Amino acid sequence: MKIFLLSVGFTFFMFSSLLHAQSTDTLRLTMEQVFTRIDSVFPQLAVYAAKQDALQAQAGGAKSWMPPTLSAGLDRFPYRSSMLGETGPENQAGIMISLEQMIPNPAKLKAKQAAIESQYKIQSSNAGWTKNRLHADAKSYYYRRCVFEKKLSVIAENKSVLKLLIASAQERYKYNQADLAGIYKAEARLAALNNMELMIRAEIAACTIGLNTLMNRDPLAPLVLDTTISLKNYVHSPSNDSVICERSDLLAMHYSIQAMKAAQNQMTQERRPDFGAAITHAQMFGMENQYSIMGMLTIPIAPWSSGIYKSGVKAMSYEIDAMRKETETMQLMARQMATEKRVMLNYQQQVYANCRDRVVPAFQSNYDVSLLAYRQNTGSFFVLLDAWDMLLMTRLQMLDAFNSALQLQTGYEYETEAK
Repeated sequence: MKIFLLSVGFTFFMFSSLLHAQSTDTLRLTMEQVFTRIDSVFPQLAVYAAKQDALQAQAGGAKSWMPPTLSAGLDRFPYRSSMLGETGPENQAGIMISLEQMIPNPAKLKAKQAAIESQYKIQSSNAGWTKNRLHADAKSYYYRRCVFEKKLSVIAENKSVLKLLIASAQERYKYNQADLAGIYKAEARLAALNNMELMIRAEIAACTIGLNTLMNRDPLAPLVLDTTISLKNYVHSPSNDSVICERSDLLAMHYSIQAMKAAQNQMTQERRPDFGAAITHAQMFGMENQYSIMGMLTIPIAPWSSGIYKSGVKAMSYEIDAMRKETETMQLMARQMATEKRVMLNYQQQVYANCRDRVVPAFQSNYDVSLLAYRQNTGSFFVLLDAWDMLLMTRLQMLDAFNSALQLQTGYEYETEAK
């Protein structure tokens, strides 16, 4: 008896541990929690942060000077080495040591630093647009899985009803009150429901894999979602022009134009001269030691050298014009897509509302009347089965309409970057 109690206690402990482990491994998340996890662990987003750090580090050294140049060598050494010991103007041999330092124009350094810093906002906007795309993918997976789970509930409910109807028809068949063909048809529909359930479970698994991948988890890890979802009303949403202009990808284009202007300004500053200084010391063998100090000045406006920066400035002007036209094209296409998604969403919401408020209740009433007639032996099993089948298909079509509306809503929020 004691051994039996110990074995029962051990079994209960292992079962409790298993349940605790399953509850620990299974995440139950809302959509906002999914977004938060994606933003914190998806590796692509860390790329933009690293690029921003790289730009900051690069900007920190933008005003650095070129390193000095130290030179040393023999100067005016005679081929007759015996002259090295003589003292007088004829012995001009010596050791030369020279130190040179180029001093860049401060305006050039300032323009260079500004050109580097102007790229920082581009990376920030690119990160924002990538987040928007990842959130849209997550919404699509999230909504699809929630709708598929609702479909599973509908199928499970209708399978139970169909099994009861089949059992009732088989019982009535014994008394010649049911049609054998109708029973076979009902059994075929039950088998078809099993296949439909398997396909839906496959879709749920695909959505789970997609969400887990976005959250950088094991693709097959269990996941429980908050299925409380609803459609939003975008009928009276603000003008697309005001919304589209705030999109991160368009802001990135705007900042790219600003960065190109900063690079153009940096190129323009090349017309300014640079400076330099050189100090030379001569350790003479037969004369007094000597030194020299020289200043240097570059002349970039010389006709044979000014073409370098002039052509660069002109080329960048054309690049800026091209980027502006590209931005206008992006705004035009974004406005089209946002308007199209909003109009289609409004119509799809009406389709879903019509299915929910009119079509499904009508087929529900048809099924209820057919079931009542069948119970009262005034209706056939075939008619009841047809009513059940139409009600099931209509409920699934309603969920399909709901999913289509959710996907259009996701598309509209992606095009407008709605938070």
